[in-house]
Amino acid sequence: MNRFLPLIGLLLLACTSPIEPPQEQEEDQPVSAVEQVGEDDEIDGVQVSFTEFTGTLANPERGHYRARDVFRSSDVLKSSEVKAQRADGYTLWYLGFYLDKFLNGDISDSFLGYIQSCFDALRSGGAKGIIRFAYSDSYEEGTSMAKEDAPVDVVMRHVEQIKPILQKNEDVLFVFQAGFVGTWGEWYYTPHFVYRPSSDADFQPRKKLTEALLDAVPASRQIELRTPQFKMRMYGLSVRDSLTAATAHDGSARSRLGGHNDCFGASVDDYGTFGQEEKDREFWKADSRYTIMGGETCNKSSYCSCIASQRDLKDYHWTYLNKDYNSDVLNGWASSGCYDEIVRRLGYRLVLKDVHYDKDIEAGKPCTVTLRFYNKGYAAPMNPRDAILVWVTPSGKQEETFLSEDPKTWHPGYHGLKTSFTPSTSKGTLYLKLSDPLLRDRPEYSIAFANKNSFNSSTGLNKLFEVK
Repeated sequence: MNRFLPLIGLLLLACTSPIEPPQEQEEDQPVSAVEQVGEDDEIDGVQVSFTEFTGTLANPERGHYRARDVFRSSDVLKSSEVKAQRADGYTLWYLGFYLDKFLNGDISDSFLGYIQSCFDALRSGGAKGIIRFAYSDSYEEGTSMAKEDAPVDVVMRHVEQIKPILQKNEDVLFVFQAGFVGTWGEWYYTPHFVYRPSSDADFQPRKKLTEALLDAVPASRQIELRTPQFKMRMYGLSVRDSLTAATAHDGSARSRLGGHNDCFGASVDDYGTFGQEEKDREFWKADSRYTIMGGETCNKSSYCSCIASQRDLKDYHWTYLNKDYNSDVLNGWASSGCYDEIVRRLGYRLVLKDVHYDKDIEAGKPCTVTLRFYNKGYAAPMNPRDAILVWVTPSGKQEETFLSEDPKTWHPGYHGLKTSFTPSTSKGTLYLKLSDPLLRDRPEYSIAFANKNSFNSSTGLNKLFEVK
């Protein structure tokens, strides 16, 4: 498990394209345009209202994660473990792969097999992985330097070796943490990548690794850096260069680089996560609207009170958080009464307000449908996601209409979508399916709305209305 030490006296100096369209459909599938609708607009048609489910949902790609460090064969994740945790509501696993036995050469075939086995377990169990590689989980006493750390050329070779595995397992890879450098792969305490980088030249070894990882990790997935300074310094960015709706998800390096804060709320600067300038915080606040943000707590302080934590989780658009560390912080949230709300709001939380549809539905004619809902979570869904209207006829036939709408644009707040579909029957039931484009036949990877009597976990469908 990764841990982060206080950096006493160290100022950390680490560092107009369109929104990506939904995944391509089969040629014979209809696609319907979407029009945005205001929250107070008058809407014609039959209205169906919904009641919010106030509990926590086991939705994909968000929430608390369980963790496993893999050093040897006995550490390999089993599908039974993933399934058991999935039943308890956990859809994410942090997997830290330790390469301490390969400091001077290639990763062995057997260890590469361990990595693949972990991905297989995630897929079988219905979860996804937060992935990091490292060489050391300890440091030299008195120096804070990693006990084992690989030189740059060996790291680059290891990235080359794991690329085929990452590409093969894109479907169950949620996000990749840059790793490889220093203790716990947190980019500190390293003798090979410049321990305390300050000049542009100092950041080049880390940028070389980042570029290699951007190539190795599937293009649909993001890579998280340990601090905002790493991204800003490696790519020459300032606060005004943070992502916008126009530059997000465009495939560029900056659109694919998010952040992980592994000492959330630990101190005034989260133990070195932020420098002493406010620009670090402002950059991550803006950038994380369009990139994945997650991590863990590591020290109880006045900066992780319920009020401060809920504010910061919202401002930095947090998607995931370690379930087990730091227990003092998590227990403090529980005793202060904010723990449940935090767990509910990690990532996205979609809540239907109402649906309107044409009063007279006729076979073969377009039917207008308007959905109004809220995202009450801290963040938007981040990875590619389908939005499909599914009309189920009385005979059970399913007719799908893909929407020209990208759920990655469903940021916290209100959303109203007006669209249409053309049913083959005048009677039937309409559903909304928010499926993973790489796992469309796996309902456990579909998003459930936080409404009562709406989501069917066996089909992955959210019921909108029924015409009898």
